[in-house]
Amino acid sequence: MAPWTGLWGGRAGGDAYRGTPVVVKMENPNWSISEISPEDDDEDFLVGAGATGARRKGGRGKNAKQITWVLLLKAHRAAGCLASLASAAVALGAAARRRVADGRTDADAGVESPVLRSRFYAFIRAFLVLSMLLLAVELAAHVNGWNLAASALALPIIGVESLYGSWLRLRAAYLAPLLQFLTDACVVLFLIQSADRLIQCLGCFYINLKRIKPKLKSSPLPDAEDPDAGYYPMVLVQIPMCNEKEVYQQSIAAVCNLDWPRSNFLVQVLDDSDDPTTQSLIRDEVAKWQQNGARILYRHRVLRDGYKAGNLKSAMGCSYVKDYEFVAIFDADFQPNPDFLKRSVPHFKDNDELGLVQARWSFVNKDENLLTRLQNINLCFHFEVEQQVNGVFLNFFGFNGTAGVWRIKALEDSGGWMERTTVEDMDIAVRAHLHGWKFIFLNDVECQCELPESYEAYRKQQHRWHSGPMQLFRLCLPDIIKSKISVWKKANLIFLFFLLRKLILPFYSFTLFCIILPMTMFVPEAELPDWVVCYIPALMSLLNILPSPKSFPFIIPYLLFENTMSVTKFNAMISGLFQLGSAYEWVVTKKSGRSSEGDLIALAVPPKELRHHQRTGSAPNLDAMLKDQSDSPKKDGRKKKKHNRIYKKELALSLLLLTAAARSLLTKQGIHFYFLLFQGISFLLVGLDLIGEQVE
Repeated sequence: MAPWTGLWGGRAGGDAYRGTPVVVKMENPNWSISEISPEDDDEDFLVGAGATGARRKGGRGKNAKQITWVLLLKAHRAAGCLASLASAAVALGAAARRRVADGRTDADAGVESPVLRSRFYAFIRAFLVLSMLLLAVELAAHVNGWNLAASALALPIIGVESLYGSWLRLRAAYLAPLLQFLTDACVVLFLIQSADRLIQCLGCFYINLKRIKPKLKSSPLPDAEDPDAGYYPMVLVQIPMCNEKEVYQQSIAAVCNLDWPRSNFLVQVLDDSDDPTTQSLIRDEVAKWQQNGARILYRHRVLRDGYKAGNLKSAMGCSYVKDYEFVAIFDADFQPNPDFLKRSVPHFKDNDELGLVQARWSFVNKDENLLTRLQNINLCFHFEVEQQVNGVFLNFFGFNGTAGVWRIKALEDSGGWMERTTVEDMDIAVRAHLHGWKFIFLNDVECQCELPESYEAYRKQQHRWHSGPMQLFRLCLPDIIKSKISVWKKANLIFLFFLLRKLILPFYSFTLFCIILPMTMFVPEAELPDWVVCYIPALMSLLNILPSPKSFPFIIPYLLFENTMSVTKFNAMISGLFQLGSAYEWVVTKKSGRSSEGDLIALAVPPKELRHHQRTGSAPNLDAMLKDQSDSPKKDGRKKKKHNRIYKKELALSLLLLTAAARSLLTKQGIHFYFLLFQGISFLLVGLDLIGEQVE
């Protein structure tokens, strides 16, 4: 293209161009234009012989060509945004079509009992049919002008209009009071739970303001070359795993590289795998580390009774366990830093009442997809607020099952591991608390792990995490009442720890936002205030997101997704409370083995100051580990393929909410409409499994 001399320089014939010079930057895809402002009297800012006379006093001159150019650039940018949105919409639609054509549903996954699943789905489907019928009636009434005044309803009217009037009288006299009562009850529960969360956030703010941290009762460990110097008690390290070939190498390498005198800790790899290939791989990995000088043992149970609890209980029955004072537990996908024991075990010194030291989790794949980002928000709040506040003010919290160090005497005093629930970690923590043991949470000690990347894996995990506490509550309630702890601690366990946070939260989340709110659209005499629908949930979501401020752009998806997950949590809570079939089912959360080469190098090459205690030729074969990871897809070629599924309950609820959103337009309830619309879309995306890992 030829240069535009009439725009950049003087015109032909010496007539200078009147206007402000511009510099145009063309950067694909975002083009921008910046003006040069000739505020100086310097001639270098102007182009052309008579350009100094082109400046207008008191402002910049512009002409039609400049404005047209700016508008064209803005139009180009807008077109680019629309094209990207259209492309995303097309990709989303194509994925939805593939999902529907594939035909795989959550019924194929087999997580819940068929009877419970069919009953719950039938309940939601009945609500959906009823809402669509009511929407049709309301639309017919609106089109035909049957929106009669209340006084006119008492008059005799003929035909269909008479039936509609009878429906309005029935709705106002019988349905509305019942629905309003349920609404008010759920709002009260909602406010109580919101107050509890606000108090916890204030407690966390106070902890950070005063910089309160667990303090050592004795001096920290001396960094001495002599292994016998300082406080290095005997520590047993356990790694329970089951068919987790994606992550076993990283966890074993991380644990074997812990900075602790070699003679003072022993590693137990507790393999419950039923796949002979996986057993062989793990056994070979343990043998490799044994040859390199690590004190590590491989254990495999023939009878896999009791899942993880049974595995840990069996390992604690070994005769050599009596020689150890503490036990550290790491799940198969956890990779502790080399200084983990040095930063956690010293808290036990001269603190005979301390039974547990728990570290927080960090996640290697928190930015993998939208699902992992939303999980990261939840778990950051759990550790930063819930665990830290309860640890500081109550010396009690639920054990997270991993990344913790137990005093073995506390485990034995509390009855040891029990297989009676699917939350053996919470079970042992509650029993230890009833026996007077205290807990410490270390917010500044992190242990890396993985988040579930697929919705199916996350759903199974949440089902176990929300059905288990209800099983435990039924079993522990008599023991809590009979225990010798203070009345305040009993009240905290019963009303806050179990009822409010494990039962009431999933109950009101599902009932209020997924059932009552859509029904109030069809029974407008029962009102749900705007502040319940919008303002307080937004405030609670804001509080939840504060521990992970980088996730702030996801605050609205987080609010919608939490309501969407209430279906799974409510279903799990009911199954655990009433001991239904799926309550005792344990499904191992699928891992993807997200370990970078940098992580493996860090594990293979410990710092020089650590080598005296832990090296002696025990470094892993990095090349072999990287080769094994690259070859793992070939080895797993015969395994069962993963699939995305359709989740029928979520899909039915999406149609229910979208139907209610359409009904809300007739009564002009703006906030209710937008909430129902976006919540319905959220259920639709989750129901079609479009939120997590997408399997092509």
